[in-house]
Order: sequence, then structure tokens, then C-alpha cells
Amino acid sequence: MLAPRLAHFARVARHEHVTRAALEAGVPQSTLSRAIVRLERDLGVALFARRGRTVALTPAGRSFLASVEGALADIERAAESVRADADPESGRVAFGFLHTMGSETVPGLLREFRAGHPRVRFQLVQTYGEAMLERLRAGELDLCLTSPMPDEPGLVARGLDEQRLRLVVPEGHRLARRRRVRLAEAADEAFVTLEPGFGLRRITDDLCAQAGFRPRIAFEGEEAETLRGLVAAGLGVALLPPPAFARPGVAELVVTAPRAARDIGVAWLEGHHDTPPVAAFKRFLLSRRGRLLAT
Repeated sequence: MLAPRLAHFARVARHEHVTRAALEAGVPQSTLSRAIVRLERDLGVALFARRGRTVALTPAGRSFLASVEGALADIERAAESVRADADPESGRVAFGFLHTMGSETVPGLLREFRAGHPRVRFQLVQTYGEAMLERLRAGELDLCLTSPMPDEPGLVARGLDEQRLRLVVPEGHRLARRRRVRLAEAADEAFVTLEPGFGLRRITDDLCAQAGFRPRIAFEGEEAETLRGLVAAGLGVALLPPPAFARPGVAELVVTAPRAARDIGVAWLEGHHDTPPVAAFKRFLLSRRGRLLAT
């Protein structure tokens, strides 16, 4: 109830004259006078000592003005920030993506998008699937690239591409000379995987279940290339997407059965109002259907 009257109070305090403050505000003098009276009544203190058309701050008024000016300045900065974030040319996009998308895919996408929108700013969040979806639900992200795609109320997801997964084994492993392998042939192996909560961990568990076994987990990590290092050290095998660069010490095998792939899509909060830069980036991502991983 106080908020609408604070700007009127600050303006009258600056001018120490109700008529001049009303002219500056573009409101009738009576409106301004009533606003000040109501504010004093709500606070239960006199903010001004009146002398005809002029006014002077009381000690309580001076103390109150310092806090009001600080609050109004904070509000104006916040308003300017959201206006800047929504600017079609230089606004901000809060964009989340999986760790495995960070080395090549996302930089390539941003490079291509920024060619046509050079001043758009990005807040990038690189994390695992469930944590990213939590931030999306909380309104902290505008869009995110994720896998598997969420299927739950309140979220909208659109598929963009499919990425084949490989069985990664140590160099010198009994399967290393093979080019193709059925996942069931690794049923007795120790697996190194991402931790529970990561989308790729869920996909690994599901594929192993389809192959008729439950993986024996030797190590759990948070980053795909770390898992490749563990495989190269002979500590297990892993189901992973292709690396950005070939990693020595491992062999990467095509899995023929079950079909080992993950769907990658873009997700956003249902009913979320897109600012112009977010809408432009969403259109760009959707235009990359079938070509997301070719950047």
C-alpha cells in the first residue's frame, strides 16, 4: 500500500513545494496532497511541516527520505535491468545445456546464432539433466538442451536430434578389436557411469536392462571425459557419446543391440513469456532439427 506513494513523497521532498512537485509529476496538486496525507496516516507520523504551499521535512521525514530514495533507486536499476534483458538487439538468454554438449555443440550453435544477433547476451548454465530441469521449473532458465527429453506437466520439449552412443572399452580389452558389439556381450564387465540424476546414467541403466542385465557399477563420476579416462586406465567400460577428439587408450564400439542412442531436445517452461531475444534463439534452435550435432 505504501509503494505507490513513495515516489510522490520523494518528489515533494525534493521541491519542498506541492505545486511544483505536481507539475513535474504531471498530476493534479490535489492528487499529490492526498497521497502524502494517506502516507503519513499509514505511517502514523508527520513527514512534512506545512507552511502554505511550501513544505519542509520533519526529522522523521528526513530519515524516511534517505531510505525511500535508496529503495526507488534500486527499483529503477531493477527496471532498467529487465528492460535491457528484453531488448531485441542486446537482451539476455538464460540457456542451460548438458556437460557433454559443452565442448563443440553449444559453442557452434552460439557462433552461428550470434552471426545474426551479435549483441545478444547469454547466461550459460552447464549441468546435469535433473538439476537443469529444476532451474527451468524455478524460472532461472529460459531454454535448455537436455536428454532424455522431459515428459511432465508444466514443461514443453521438442526433439532436435539423435546421438548414437558407443561402448567404450580399454585398449587391449577382449572386445577392443571389434567394430560392433551387442551390449549383452558386456554384461560381465564393470561399468563406469555418471552419477544418478544424470540423463546419460538413466539411459545407460535402461539400455542395459533392455540387454537383459543390470550393470555392475565400479565408479561413478560427473563428467563424460573423466569416464573415458577411467576406461583408458582399465577400470571399466562405459556407454558414452562420441568424443570431441579421439582419446588414446580406448576403443569405441558401435552397439548394434539394443539400439544405443539418446534423443536431444530443447525444453522450456509451459506458459513462459519469451522476451524477443529468447524467442529468436528458440526459433533458431528449432530450425536446427536434424542438424543440431553437425555444428
